[in-house]
This record gives sequence, C-alpha cells and structure tokens, in this order.
Amino acid sequence: MLDNKHLNHFKSIVGVENVKSDKAHLIAYCYDATRERFEPDAVVFPRDEQDVSNILKYCNEHKIIIVPRGAGSCFTGGALPANGGIILSLERHMNQILEIDMENMLGIVQPGVINMDFQKAAEAVGLFYPPDPASEMYCTLGGNVAENAGGMRAAKYGITKDYVVALRAVLPNGEIITAGKKTIKDVAGYNTAGILIASEGTLAVITQITLKLIPKPKLKKTYMGIFPDVTKAMNAVFKSLAAGANPVAMEFLDALVIDALKQKFPDIDLPQNAGGILVGDVDGSSEAEITSQLETLKQSFKDNGSNGFIVAQSDEEADKLWFARKNASPATMVYGTKKLNEDISVPRSKLPEALEEIYKIADKYGLKAPCFGHSGDGNIHVNVMVKDKNNEQEMADGHKAIEEIFQLVVDMGGTLSGEHGIGLSKAPFMNIAFNQAEMELFKSIKKAFDPNNILNPFKMGL
Repeated sequence: MLDNKHLNHFKSIVGVENVKSDKAHLIAYCYDATRERFEPDAVVFPRDEQDVSNILKYCNEHKIIIVPRGAGSCFTGGALPANGGIILSLERHMNQILEIDMENMLGIVQPGVINMDFQKAAEAVGLFYPPDPASEMYCTLGGNVAENAGGMRAAKYGITKDYVVALRAVLPNGEIITAGKKTIKDVAGYNTAGILIASEGTLAVITQITLKLIPKPKLKKTYMGIFPDVTKAMNAVFKSLAAGANPVAMEFLDALVIDALKQKFPDIDLPQNAGGILVGDVDGSSEAEITSQLETLKQSFKDNGSNGFIVAQSDEEADKLWFARKNASPATMVYGTKKLNEDISVPRSKLPEALEEIYKIADKYGLKAPCFGHSGDGNIHVNVMVKDKNNEQEMADGHKAIEEIFQLVVDMGGTLSGEHGIGLSKAPFMNIAFNQAEMELFKSIKKAFDPNNILNPFKMGL
C-alpha cells in the first residue's frame, strides 16, 4: 500500500482529479482481457509527457512500481499490476492526433489514440494505416506499439513495427528520449525504437509515436475459398502466395470452428461441404488488378483441392462472408466453459503439419482444439477447450496440452506469440523459445533501461 505522502506527491504533479485510489477505480484497473485480477495501489492519469517524466523520476527514487496502461485489452496480462504499485493510465489525457503530415505521409500521435480513430483520420485525407488488431475499435496505439500488434491485414501490409518511424519515450529515471527520426533512412546509432517496440511497457513509457502512412487503396473485393478439409486449405495458403497472390488478408477456419458457428448461429450461411475455409480481401488501384488477384487465388485454390470459390458482389455480401471469421472466437465456447487461447505462429509452409499435430495433442488429453486465425502470415489462434473449468484434472490437462503445443511450434521454427505478447500468461514458457544466453541478454537490456526494476517488473519472464 502507498502511504498518503506518495499519493499527495502524485496529486501535486498531475492534480487531485488525476489520482484515484478509491475502490471503484482500483477494481476498474485491476484486469485486462485475461480476466485475471490484481488491484493496483492507485491509478494516475498523466496530462502530458512532462507529467510522465516527473512521475517516473519520483517512482524511481522511491522504488515504487509503475505499470503503463492503454485500453487494457491485452490477452496476456501485460498491463496488470501483478506486484501492486501505480497504474499509469495514458488513455484519458494523452489521446490526441497531433499531426497528419501529408507531404511526408506520416502521422504523429499520443499513445492514448484509439487505433480505429487514427485509421479514420488517415483515410479522411486519402491515406491508409493498415495495422488492424481485432480490438481496433478500442485498443490504443501506445498499446499496439508496446505489444507489436498485428491484425488481419498483416498478410500483405505487415504489423505495427513496419509502420513505426520514431518514438518519444520516458525512461524509468524520468529522462526523455527520442528514438528514430522522420526520415525514411536512419542508420545512426542503435535501433532504440526497435527495442522499445514489443517491450510490453518494461523498458520505457512511450509518449509520442510517429507512424508511416501509405496511399489508400482505391478498390477492394472479398473472397471465400471452400475446402473439404483444413489440410487442403493450409496447403493452398503458402502455395497461392508462392504463385503470386498478394491478398490483404487470408484468414482460416477449421472444421471444429465451422461446426461451432453452425451451432451458435443456426441461420448462418456457411457452405455445407466445408471442412476448411479461407476468407479474405484483395485490394488494388484498378479492376484489372483486382480481377488478376482473384483469378490467381481461384486457380491456386482449385489446384489444391478447393470445392468452391465465392467473390462478394456488394458490401452486404462481403459482410456475410466475413461474419463467420469475426464470430469464430465466441462460437468456440460451445465446446467448453474455459478456453485456453494461444496465438502461436509458424512458417506458412508448416501450417498443415502444425494443425495436424495440434489436433493429435488435444486428442491425447481428450480435449477439442478448434483453430482459426491469420493463415496468410502463419498465425494460428489455438483454442484448447476445457469442458468444465472447475475440474482440476481437465484444467491441468489443458495446460499440459498448451505446453506441448508451444514446444511443437518452436521445434518447427515458430514462436510462442504472433501478436498477443508474453506478459504474465506466457512468461513460464519463455525457456522453451529462448536459450539461457538469450534470456540473459534480455535481462541485461531490462537492467540497462530500468536498474531499479520499477517499470512493469517480472513480465516476459524477466
């Protein structure tokens, strides 16, 4: 617990109205999308970068833990105050789009800006910000940078790190740094911005972000490929891309997810002969480009065993094709009361083998593992379903299955997380993905930035 001396000092920095220690605020800021709960000692809302600097300097001097937080939409506990301390909430005041630089095609924003709000601001002037995490309607760009968020458009356009040009950030000792410039090329010094991206708030507090924008595509079409099984669908993914297809998105649903959708939404319009589905968009500057992309996909899908190919002819038809993918996650709850949801990623050519082995692991423990996700970039959302979350043996079996799945994907050259990060949830498995020398390097970087270990400590296994 923090004594009144500390609380009063924070109030002197940001104002009485921006320091909260009442029970309602502590509960509101004690959880994220993991639904784990850890109450902070207080919640502080900085008004600007100088407030952040003053708060961190004081916390560093008094060894007070501080946890940066955006919208709290993380799936791995990255912004949870698991060891108490202060929640530094950036969404209330530091939420302005500072500039849309048309000449240099850049956007400069504060960390609390909502992803979708920035997308709309860019599109209003004919520009485009592609990273589109599923939580785009409420997640913040600061959180996106801290987690290196992805999204459905990553197959063609990449993820957050591909658009970060420069950052301003405050170190744990209160010093303010700039990482990167507005220039296209910059090879002077270490890539500090690259180190801060995906650091999950453990190294510094990001206070300003400069993001690359690109021209907005003029045209877009939605497609769906239907396959008798998911193995054929997964083979079609990497073979289509190798054949020259360049879809914006290529999402997949397996047979378990398709069956779950039919149970959850009896009126859903899904092909009866589908054991695997690929759905996505193509975009371009002309009808000829769109047609060429769709023909490449259609032919490659056919060569790899598809038994149907649909192209939406209107926005309404496109929404119907996307409905299944966008509702895949809630539909899987027909299989149990607890979902162990992981976002592993493998090389695209390993997708067929990865899914086959994931199903074998689930079967070994008598569990179902419906899978869906971003097949265009090899990112699989594995959902190990526990029928009864109050059954200790079933829960233990579920966690064993997850650990085996992690080992499987690492052995295939994959990774523990494609977009959700490590946080608390995956920290126990870092030794699967990284050897001792690599972990020691991570710890030395953490110590160089944060020698007193006050900033979001003990996350990522550090």
